[in-house]
Amino acid sequence: MTENKTYDVIIIGGSYAGLSAAMALGRSLRKTLVIDSGKPCNIKTPHSHNFLTQDGKSPKEISAIAKHQVEQYDTVHFYEGIADSAKKTDGGFEIITRDGKQFISKKLILATGISDLVPDVKGYKESWGISLIHCPYCHGYEYRNQKTGIIANGDRAFHLASLVKNLTSEVTIFTTGKSTFNDQEKETLKQNEIDIIETEISILKHQNGYIESLILSDGREIKLNAVYAGFTYKQHSDIAENLGCEFTENGHIKTDHAQKTNIPGLFVCGDNSSMMRSVSSAVMTGNVAGAMVNMELVTDRF
Repeated sequence: MTENKTYDVIIIGGSYAGLSAAMALGRSLRKTLVIDSGKPCNIKTPHSHNFLTQDGKSPKEISAIAKHQVEQYDTVHFYEGIADSAKKTDGGFEIITRDGKQFISKKLILATGISDLVPDVKGYKESWGISLIHCPYCHGYEYRNQKTGIIANGDRAFHLASLVKNLTSEVTIFTTGKSTFNDQEKETLKQNEIDIIETEISILKHQNGYIESLILSDGREIKLNAVYAGFTYKQHSDIAENLGCEFTENGHIKTDHAQKTNIPGLFVCGDNSSMMRSVSSAVMTGNVAGAMVNMELVTDRF
């Protein structure tokens, strides 16, 4: 816990994006506070992939290395807790934590991520992030040439199917209700030997998060090794909305190429503002946000 109250920059969220922003700011000698609860959304994911130099390591291990490296910059401080609210002030921002602490800063970076709205089906939550997965680039290689399902419908399912078919010949789409594919999409899926099952799913059978099969509401059991899912999500924090940020039609915080929002002095990075849910993307957007915030601070004084 830090005793300081006033900072150049406050970063809410201390996972990959937040730590990346903090490193850029620490290297620019900016007095920075990272507020983080220590509960990332990928806490159960056993391995992270597609990130050079860290491929195959656990998310927890990568975060620990990142935090240790950021801690070497003595202008960066950490506070373990939850930021409950933020207020725009004449001089910047005022942050109140759940335990009543108050911090102020000239600039604010939100690296707060999103929360997946996993349906209440037996086995889903236990398997989410392990073998019930969201991204072929993050997990697809490990499940190549294996029996794979896709729980989604319409455009999302069709998009996933095109990617997953490249990794395995055994693909089945579960729309959990009447499919919404158009005639051309249905024909394309048929040509690629991808079955469509519209029956509801009752149970996802697994062992410690590793899928064995899906049991349908009509009693059928479909053997599978992995399942991709296009679940909906929400912003993990309501701070951006309460500050007046604009959002995309997909529910992400709207930002420009510099990770800047429509609120002066407020930047965002990571999953809260991007469809690309990968460690490498989070690190990239965090680095941009940190650099651009520093540039604004330079411009404000120079």
